[in-house]
Amino acid sequence: MIETLPQRVNGDEALVRRGRFLTTTFLLEVGPTSWMISIFEGRIVSVARGPFVMPSSSFALRAPEEEWRKFWSKRPPPGSNDLMALIKRRVLKAEGDLQIFMANLRYFKEALAKLRAGGAKAGVEA
Repeated sequence: MIETLPQRVNGDEALVRRGRFLTTTFLLEVGPTSWMISIFEGRIVSVARGPFVMPSSSFALRAPEEEWRKFWSKRPPPGSNDLMALIKRRVLKAEGDLQIFMANLRYFKEALAKLRAGGAKAGVEA
């Protein structure tokens, strides 16, 4: 599912425009599985599945697989519907250079929400 992130994000021109000043690589941990996601000027250019020997990323978002499953459900329950709600509940850990994450928070919220069941737009099927 995470492999479809480039098509889902890059197909949404408004979201790409929102992230036009964002170039970074971040680590997304879904339970025991790690993903390195590279973004260049708002477009996701690569998604690589770990394990990684010595990963280098700006920041990391880590949560149990069950919490991501709730977040990516078609209608997430309260407390699982937003990245900040997951952080507030202390099930999502944001670590590293959080300035990049916070300065582009809406981009990351919308980009990761693209993985929700039935949430694909711009002609991309879920």
